[in-house]
Amino acid sequence: MCSSPSEKTVAVLQPGYLPWLGFFDQLARSDVFVVYDDVQFDKHGWRNRNRIKSPAGRHWLTVPVLHTGKNFPSNHSVEIDHSQRWARKHVGSIRQFYSNAPFLSRYLPEFEEILHRKWTLLIDLDLAVLAVLCSWLDLRTTVVRSSTLGIQGGQSERLLNHCLHFGARRYLSGTAARDYLLTPLFSQHGIEVIWQDYHHPVYPQLHGPFVSHLSTLDLLLNCGDQSRSILLSHPDPAHQ
Repeated sequence: MCSSPSEKTVAVLQPGYLPWLGFFDQLARSDVFVVYDDVQFDKHGWRNRNRIKSPAGRHWLTVPVLHTGKNFPSNHSVEIDHSQRWARKHVGSIRQFYSNAPFLSRYLPEFEEILHRKWTLLIDLDLAVLAVLCSWLDLRTTVVRSSTLGIQGGQSERLLNHCLHFGARRYLSGTAARDYLLTPLFSQHGIEVIWQDYHHPVYPQLHGPFVSHLSTLDLLLNCGDQSRSILLSHPDPAHQ
């Protein structure tokens, strides 16, 4: 954890499928990590897709979802479309592109088992993948679903209310929120807003020149036990 009990740090992020390193950096530097699963699903976002590396460059892994006629449901109610054999395709792509990765045999069997479970809701798949990646990275932050909390409010107010609910003194936010987050509102309640400024590390990688902002799975398959230290190899923004 990055803070003492009197300086608890909270982060709030929407769920993602095989998230990138910055997602896990934010989780690692928080005491409580809230998965924002009761806001509207963004079908062009990262909830159901991410990228790995192929010999041709970035390659998308997408979980197909049922959204026609659903009127843009919340993240926690999006259903997976099983008319496509997506799990088999994902495993096949990973096995093909990372056949020479030093840690493929360590991680792929467990990951394959997770993908082939009988999932109905995307959020349940995302959380299962999140849990196993945290386990492999030895990250032990408390993870909570926002849909279980019943916290209300407008955009900034609701994020503030999550901090108040957990007695946080710090809110760790991605820099994209600078455009809308009402930081004076947090200050009025004695909560400091910390901006994550993640400096993406360069690590050993297959298939030519380094490509950043891939799924964290790319790091794990290439670096194994060193993945955690590589992930966290930049200063903690809460202590800058």
